[in-house]
Amino acid sequence: MLYYAAVFFVVALVAAIFGFGGIASASAGIAQILFFIFLVLFVLTLIMRAVRN
Repeated sequence: MLYYAAVFFVVALVAAIFGFGGIASASAGIAQILFFIFLVLFVLTLIMRAVRN
């Protein structure tokens, strides 16, 4: 999931460089959502691992 967030971030950067504002903002939004989902799942995994051990 972190990979997809990075891919959308790169797409947003490239689109912003070439002046495609709508595509850049949409890609940046998707990358941000995926990154936060990754963070939540990562924290939950750490908590579950700490509780299990």
